[in-house]
Amino acid sequence: MKKICIVSSCGGHLAEARRLASVYGKYDHFFIVNDRIALPPDMEGKTTFIRHSERDWLFFVNLWEAWQILRRERPDLILSTGAGPAVPFALVAKVLQIPNIFIEISAQVTEPSLTGRIMYYLASRFFYQWKPLEKYFPKAVNGGLLL
Repeated sequence: MKKICIVSSCGGHLAEARRLASVYGKYDHFFIVNDRIALPPDMEGKTTFIRHSERDWLFFVNLWEAWQILRRERPDLILSTGAGPAVPFALVAKVLQIPNIFIEISAQVTEPSLTGRIMYYLASRFFYQWKPLEKYFPKAVNGGLLL
């Protein structure tokens, strides 16, 4: 049975990741979230909270947290919609040879996010949701909107 790690910031990023529940729900999975939030029932007992980093020194704390979590959990795949925790988890995933799928969030319609620009080079597979982003991500896949 495959194990999937879903990494996301809170709010819209997490809401979009959870729209893929029909896909990851078939597998053993767990969540990494960068802020304490009230958890819906499907995330209870399956969520690890990490420190919230805003492109500051806490990024290095997130790297350490990612290393500890990924070494302990040993997922077969990481799925992320961004933002903050996507990059440290992707870097550690590269070292541990864990495939990483990144989906640029739907709020980015005409220009990519900073996380998307970085993850384009780190992700094993990269998806965007809006056609205007094709010029920024020529080797990525337009997967359409997560509805």
